[in-house]
Amino acid sequence: MEKLLHQEITDAIIKTYYDVCNELGYGFLEKVYQNSMYLELKHRGFQMEAQKQIKVYYKGIEVGEYYADLVVNGVIILELKASEVLVYENELQLLNYLRATDKEVGLLLNFGKKAEFKRLIFTNDRKRHLRNP
Repeated sequence: MEKLLHQEITDAIIKTYYDVCNELGYGFLEKVYQNSMYLELKHRGFQMEAQKQIKVYYKGIEVGEYYADLVVNGVIILELKASEVLVYENELQLLNYLRATDKEVGLLLNFGKKAEFKRLIFTNDRKRHLRNP
């Protein structure tokens, strides 16, 4: 069986996600889950960045910016939601974060009534020059 890109890290993040889900349950604001994930992942030895700025470029000119909820070990973007269900637009948001950075793996984690997550990959060899050259 082929190993997934950054599988050890994403497996640990998903385990942490379920631990946080089980501890807090459903109904808090996204920021509560973000803070909890940050603290728990940091406690488990991961390097964490919260609200990491992502700049978007068009033909070498900065045209906008996003803020990723969390970046783990400088390689995984976490986009957290606290909604009833994940929708396709949530995936597109994370995909755009991946396209605009050198990060190749993202996890979309929803702290809804039913815990659900998606793992997205956008490899650097497929990216256009959206970043500053």
